[in-house]
Amino acid sequence: MAEILLSLTIIGVVAAITLPSLTGNINERTWNTQRKALYARFSQALSLMPNLNGYGTLHAGGIDGSGSSYEAEDDAAMAFLTEGLTKVLKTTNLCDYDALEDCGIPSIITAMNGDVLSNFTTSYNTLVAFNSMFNGTYVGSDSASTSYTYSQLDTKAAAFETANGESILVYYNPNCVADMQETGWHYTQPKMCANFVYDLNGNKGPNTVGKDIGFITALYPSDPVVVAPFPMASNAGTSAQTEAGALCKKQDSEARLPNRDELSAMFYNRTLLGIASGVFWSGSVISSGESGTAWAQNFNTGNRNPYTRSVGDNVRCVRR
Repeated sequence: MAEILLSLTIIGVVAAITLPSLTGNINERTWNTQRKALYARFSQALSLMPNLNGYGTLHAGGIDGSGSSYEAEDDAAMAFLTEGLTKVLKTTNLCDYDALEDCGIPSIITAMNGDVLSNFTTSYNTLVAFNSMFNGTYVGSDSASTSYTYSQLDTKAAAFETANGESILVYYNPNCVADMQETGWHYTQPKMCANFVYDLNGNKGPNTVGKDIGFITALYPSDPVVVAPFPMASNAGTSAQTEAGALCKKQDSEARLPNRDELSAMFYNRTLLGIASGVFWSGSVISSGESGTAWAQNFNTGNRNPYTRSVGDNVRCVRR
């Protein structure tokens, strides 16, 4: 009897040590499978829409030509859902910006850097509230104190639930523009048509970015590019762009540099990642060699810049 009790005790101790790790691994695999399936469904659905811009009505209000006042109006995100996305993607519920929790959007989210985003459904229920650089000014720290300003009309968020049980928060820009094949620096904010923050299991925990919470971004109104980068939890360091890929491999064998659109999506979702500032390298090379150039994303302002590849900048990698 003593031997049996001892054996059971040992088994219990081993189980207590290994069970959390096993459960965590199972959850990670489940989330990864769900994440990939959700991305595939969204990519297919968005490709079936004729255009991603132009839905709804958006204006700031003011005085018309006859001197009469008119109120601001914004039904853009909800119109994008009702008139566009729901026709190509199965949904079970739609929620306005003041009732996001009714679609399972959690009120508290843990960002990738560990910051707790309290009152998420009320504090981040518009595009500018989610990322202030959709209507903000940044004054640089260089000797000229360069000022960068980008401004667009704010839009209210909306939300929906999928037939598979995911909760999706939608930020929408009805005035998004095409890729103009720019060769110089430009703002990336106008390129974003729709940004989806998903929770794979609704109100169930852990409600943490990088686990059950992530994002999918659609850029450019026709022939959209749909990306769903899965960033590493921390920067890989600082290096020249030519060495950045190796830095990613050193951080994790499955890591790589994000392309320029994935990096722009990370900028749009900097609140979820906990990245407040910095310039980051992409893997999108413009011209080869150390004296060549590659695209970098400025998280302070939203600028996308062609930088010389030998310049040292931040490196944030994504998983393959």
